[in-house]
Amino acid sequence: MRPTVFFARPQSLYTGYTLPDRAVHSANSAAHRSRLAYLLSAYPAVSHTFFLREILALRARGFEIHTASINPPDRPFAALPLEEQQEAASTFYLKPLRTAPAQWLSQLFALAATLAAHPIVALRGLRAAARMPRASVPWSLRLGYWAESMILGRWMRRHSLTHLHVHFGGPVSSVALLAARAWRIPWSLTLHGPGEFHNETPTWLREKILSATRIFAISHFTRSQILRIAPEAEQKTFVLRLGVEPSLLTQTTSQPTTPRDPARPLEIVCTGRLVTAKGQRVLLQAFAALTRRDQLRLVFIGDGPDRAALHSLAAALGLAAQVEWTGALDHASTLARVARADLFVLASFAEGLPVALMEAMALGVPCVSTFIAGIPELIHDGENGLLVPASDLAALTAAIQRLIDDPSLCQRLAERARLTVATRYNLYLNLDPLADHLRDLCGQSSPRLARHA
Repeated sequence: MRPTVFFARPQSLYTGYTLPDRAVHSANSAAHRSRLAYLLSAYPAVSHTFFLREILALRARGFEIHTASINPPDRPFAALPLEEQQEAASTFYLKPLRTAPAQWLSQLFALAATLAAHPIVALRGLRAAARMPRASVPWSLRLGYWAESMILGRWMRRHSLTHLHVHFGGPVSSVALLAARAWRIPWSLTLHGPGEFHNETPTWLREKILSATRIFAISHFTRSQILRIAPEAEQKTFVLRLGVEPSLLTQTTSQPTTPRDPARPLEIVCTGRLVTAKGQRVLLQAFAALTRRDQLRLVFIGDGPDRAALHSLAAALGLAAQVEWTGALDHASTLARVARADLFVLASFAEGLPVALMEAMALGVPCVSTFIAGIPELIHDGENGLLVPASDLAALTAAIQRLIDDPSLCQRLAERARLTVATRYNLYLNLDPLADHLRDLCGQSSPRLARHA
């Protein structure tokens, strides 16, 4: 019988909604499942659907995964797809909704009860927070991380969860690090990059790498940065690629087999948050420099702080009528829009290894991106897509123009891209080594582990 939840499960966070029971994905009995907690920054989140896919796929392999999130979902509950509603309703939230004072009082009571019941644990956590590097981490933040780590550890203890897994090296893993030190919880960490590696001291990244029992890197580039920061972590750092659902590979390619209708604008799509690191300004400038621009359309899927500035740039370049801004879309709507595109362009200055590129490749959309981070591990220039130096306006313009002018090249690149995803970036195949590692970390029997390349 599961313990009573002490705070903010669906009854209090999302009052008034009744959800159908989650389907049982595995025939394994609960007694034989590996049980662990996943801590996420915001779950569910429209820009991190790979968290959802990973967790559901691991549950299908027999894992009992309990999800905790620092922040509430990034959309109102009613706006979430049913699958995400089910996840939100069963996720433990460390920060309540800002509009729910009673939930904040409940959390303060829970924190006080934790300190009273576990004073030694609380002192260990405070000592760990005090010993972390002090650059750019004021005590107000340290105390916030510490308070959340106390609540997280108590929740794990009440649910008899003995292993914690975390994605990303920012504040979410700062909470995990303090929880691990205070409650003596073993934990593992998946790092993506590159932003995590730009502020390694303020985020205590070296301490996290050394503390975690095992580190998973989504690319060899990511692993190289981990070893640059903490070379002594080499033996516990493994490359485990992300991937896309195989069902995408069965969808009809968007590329026409006959000459395109000149009356239909050729559609270029870019997905991602509207932020400087995504290179959308350069993409707008490249689009403005293309020939026969009246036959083209540029679609941005996503939202973010740069939206107003990008709108102004599009207007200044005379592109207002040819650029569409969809805002943030749910995952299914995003895939549907990408699937009908003629080209996919990601002109990023900083990335880890974008799932958005994998999805476009799986859907048969020819891709243009940049020579940064892990992207060259996914796209080999001239073989399954085109790559250009980041911020090189002339090279980006020429690459897009080349694909517009050469439909046969588009088709060849798209076919090879789908093969790349099918063989190297298939989510369910790539999760097998992660499942082996997690079973091992949870003390369950697993196949012999080797370093996965």
